[in-house]
Amino acid sequence: MSEEYKAPKAKVKLFDRIFKPQVITIANGHTTVRPRSRMPLILIVLFIVLFWAFKMTGFSFATVFSRINELFVILGKIFHPKWSFFGKVISPLIDTIKMSVLGTVIGCAAALPFAVLASSNIIHNRVVVSVIRFILALVRTVPTLIIALVCALIFSLGTFAGTLAIAIFTFGVVAKMLYESIETIDMGPFEAMEALGANKFQAFWSACIPQILPVYLSHSLYCFEMNVRASAILGYVGAGGLGITINERIGWRDYNGLGMVLLALFVVVVAIEFFSCLLYTSDAADEEDSVDLGGRRLL
Repeated sequence: MSEEYKAPKAKVKLFDRIFKPQVITIANGHTTVRPRSRMPLILIVLFIVLFWAFKMTGFSFATVFSRINELFVILGKIFHPKWSFFGKVISPLIDTIKMSVLGTVIGCAAALPFAVLASSNIIHNRVVVSVIRFILALVRTVPTLIIALVCALIFSLGTFAGTLAIAIFTFGVVAKMLYESIETIDMGPFEAMEALGANKFQAFWSACIPQILPVYLSHSLYCFEMNVRASAILGYVGAGGLGITINERIGWRDYNGLGMVLLALFVVVVAIEFFSCLLYTSDAADEEDSVDLGGRRLL
């Protein structure tokens, strides 16, 4: 006689062992079990963590409110920029833009082949994919200021160190976002071209590049916008650009001059954002024009 099959018992979680579930009797006499809410425990843990963080950092709301008037005084000076200082902002602003453009181009160009090598749907060797992803994670781990400081110590102070730091930062970020985008594309055209005898490079260039190009350009413009802001800070470690001017204005307590520097930086960032939106709108309009009312692409 065959033994009766017994389903394995579900494991009871530690939380449910400590806080017993509530047994509820419904109108027809049957009972059901409702687990206890974890929200009180989460709130207690969050309170303990916040309390420990306040004690460790020495943060005090009393100090914030007692000195908040000084914040408004400084902001008042920043929002009244010294227009006569604009002539001294132009040269470091141009250096900042040049660093950002060149660093972004170099980083984005270097990111593309590494993103392909890190894509599991293109490269089926797990060792290669894992090694490349580890390298990209290592690059993203190091802060941009540290990279700029090391570059400044190796290649001397100036815009070259800042450009190299921006390129390394852009490389890590764009490669990460790009290989994640590559892994979501339609692989049908790629596999069809390989079946027709094309090698991986030919198949990727013809079948995958058109799919990832809008995303690639979007990531590149986003990194360029970030790099303009980041390059303004790299001057603190001697990497050139607006950072040196910002450091000087803060050191001399010239907040009106600092307001002029920040205004120039704001105009550049807004211009980049406007160009990015214009490019996206143009691409969307071209895609709509290429499709007729029946959903068929026009030749």
